[in-house]
Amino acid sequence: MSALRDHSVVVTGGAGFLGSKVVQKLRERGYRDIFVPRSREYDLCREEEIVRLLQATHPATVIHLAAVVGRSGADRANPGEFFYDNAIMGIQLMEQSRLSGVQKFVCVGTICSYPKFTPIPFSEDNLWNGYPEETNAPYGLAKKMLLVQAQAYRQQYGFNAIYLLPVNLYGPGDNFDPRTSHVISALIRKCVDARNRGERIVKAWGTGAVSREFLYVDDAAEGIVLATEHYNKAEPVNLGSGEEITILNLAHLIRELSGYAGRFEWDTTQPNGQPRRRLDISRAKREFGFEAKTRLREGLRIVIGRYEKQSASGVFVAS
Repeated sequence: MSALRDHSVVVTGGAGFLGSKVVQKLRERGYRDIFVPRSREYDLCREEEIVRLLQATHPATVIHLAAVVGRSGADRANPGEFFYDNAIMGIQLMEQSRLSGVQKFVCVGTICSYPKFTPIPFSEDNLWNGYPEETNAPYGLAKKMLLVQAQAYRQQYGFNAIYLLPVNLYGPGDNFDPRTSHVISALIRKCVDARNRGERIVKAWGTGAVSREFLYVDDAAEGIVLATEHYNKAEPVNLGSGEEITILNLAHLIRELSGYAGRFEWDTTQPNGQPRRRLDISRAKREFGFEAKTRLREGLRIVIGRYEKQSASGVFVAS
């Protein structure tokens, strides 16, 4: 059993899609003193609020998942807000954690930090070899600055900060709001709703030609907890499934699994984003034994079933 389990853990963003699963995994492993700060109580963009949080909880471990996120349209509309909020909360939280004696800081970054044209599979060694995809570069760069901070703090202060790079997530509890949802939840909602209404056409963003890799949220949470307990090095680590699929094939798979009989109409005026995305996941396996367990077809079937139940009842729950 990890020595950290007997001490307080703060999980920022711990009430969110990924964070709630991380908290659940921690509890299953015997962590009892877990604190999840809520935004209405602690504004993590304000230094004095971070100090108040750390003084109240005295954590041995901080797992930083909180982020200002949204689909690419939101990124493009609010690039300054996305950059500032994500950078400032992480920078100040890590600094105040160091000053308050936190033993381990786990920073969860974003796959958007990788260069737009990264060789496949994405190796952590290529993280700095180019500029991120333009529509979400401010967010990706803000989060990548926390890797710089973590490595600098390890070098100067001996501060045990680690940095993880999960790929695109999906799973039960995902966001199905059409204004802010990401590709899997958006396509599931469109296909199920169109099926139920008897509509013959579903509109989808982009051309469908780009590829993505997706990681089931429970698997991502498992990887984060394993790294929290067993990884203590400066190098960033990818968390992924190793499965690559084009958005076109993803759409057809969701159509099949949802029983939708119509067709897709692609809105090519909308951005495609990064051309391809598939990770080198060997470091996570080698360093702390992480391997994704949930195949994409299996995970999609679960999420579609969950959405169908929620849409039938009219009640959308977080998990």
